[in-house]
Amino acid sequence: MAAGLVGIGRYVPEKIVTNADLEKIMDTSDEWIRTRTGIEERRIAGDDENTSDLAYKAAEAAMKDAGITADQVGLILVNTVTPDQPFPSVACMVQEKIGAKNAAAMDQAAACAGYIYGLVTAKHFVEAGTYDYVLVVGVEKLSKITDWSDRNTAVLFGDGACAAVVGNVSEGKGILSFELGADGTGGKHLYQDEEDHIVMNGREVFKFAVRQMGESAINVIEKAGYTKEDVDFLIPHQANIRIIESARKRLELPEEKVATVISKYGNTSAASIGNAMVECVENGQIKDGDLLVLVGFGGGLTWGALTLRYGK
Repeated sequence: MAAGLVGIGRYVPEKIVTNADLEKIMDTSDEWIRTRTGIEERRIAGDDENTSDLAYKAAEAAMKDAGITADQVGLILVNTVTPDQPFPSVACMVQEKIGAKNAAAMDQAAACAGYIYGLVTAKHFVEAGTYDYVLVVGVEKLSKITDWSDRNTAVLFGDGACAAVVGNVSEGKGILSFELGADGTGGKHLYQDEEDHIVMNGREVFKFAVRQMGESAINVIEKAGYTKEDVDFLIPHQANIRIIESARKRLELPEEKVATVISKYGNTSAASIGNAMVECVENGQIKDGDLLVLVGFGGGLTWGALTLRYGK
């Protein structure tokens, strides 16, 4: 049996912060942000919402979609760079909140590529027969590490959570191929400083992302035995509309076959790909049996991609 996604879910905070709102607190403009990033608004968690709260709500939605109960979950993997605190892990907090008394739990930190890392890790546990169901969560409260006086980074980020239940799926479905990678020499281009703020060399990250997103997408398609013409839908990390466009053109896909929700949510790091996927399933862009390519990149520098035949 192959491992795939038997349930998906997400949660985004209610508070919307528009570009016009940011114009009031920093030297920027709606036109500047939209033309350079594609972002129009983002969701920001309240002071009473921490990372584990966002993760819990997405996890509940994914388990409901999968039709399983918390005691059936064997492992919880939470992907985040913004935990509530250094320890206990967010995964342990989620375990308590959902009542998954039989589950092991741990956090992973691969930044914006974290959701891909989590799905690939879950795939191996399920296909080895270790666990029937692995709950994978991608979640960030980036607003708490954003330097709101830095107009170059503050306009980019938002908060949110996504989740997937990984389990055995029917023949032909599931995760067909993957690629994970890292280049620690590039860590200096995107990191959290001593003041707990995000620092980014936008030019270097952009160059890396444009190159790596396209390469990784092509690599996993070929590993799965397909060509780019076979791809039904691309779900890239939602960091910048120009990076997304570059990946789309590399795969020669029409705009309607690419997830582009960045205008509504901004960059939500580990929550980005899963959140986009849920939205595209809900609005009918992704259908049962579609061949999907998920691809992301992030601090580390890290990257990851996979092909997925969607459905149970």
